[in-house]
Amino acid sequence: MQLKLVAGNSAGTVTAYYLSSQGPTHDEIDFEFLGNVTGQPYILHTNVYAQGKGGREQQFYLWFDPTKNFHTYSMAWTRDHIIFLVDNTPIRQFKNAESLGVPYPKNQPMRIYSSLWNADDWATRGGLVKTDWTQAPFTAYYRNFNAQTATVGKLSNGAWQNQELDANSRRRLRWVQKNFMIYNYCTDYKRFPQGFPPECRL
Repeated sequence: MQLKLVAGNSAGTVTAYYLSSQGPTHDEIDFEFLGNVTGQPYILHTNVYAQGKGGREQQFYLWFDPTKNFHTYSMAWTRDHIIFLVDNTPIRQFKNAESLGVPYPKNQPMRIYSSLWNADDWATRGGLVKTDWTQAPFTAYYRNFNAQTATVGKLSNGAWQNQELDANSRRRLRWVQKNFMIYNYCTDYKRFPQGFPPECRL
């Protein structure tokens, strides 16, 4: 999907693009863009739910202004892993850790959803900055949705495949995570004082 996000003062808003099944044990794969006051960067919030359980958040700043032009946000969802990509650059890989007892979204069909909603109880600085309704209407733009079936091979240059990331894609993933990741649940000691979730070991 290509998106152009809410420009100007977008604090309190969340522009979302995600896959989800239905019901209390739903699966979900999320791109959520947390708005901010004018001049401050958006936060790209990612999450994975499996069998109704989420809490697997990673957050990033983007290396461009997502309100100026359309950019491509993609998910490669296979039996082995979920890869989040921005303009074909991988930013996150969530591996299938069923061998460690971690649920993985693979048994429920999911549909694509998009929304733009008021989340000023948490979205901007943990809810400290509220939506300024004098800035409404808030408008985000979506275009060029495309779904492809996964095939066997390597994931590189936007091809949706089953195997591991190639060397170049792994380098790009490390670059994003080193320079632009601002939150990773797998390093949140306060949240997991008894030890991190098992998938964090992969």
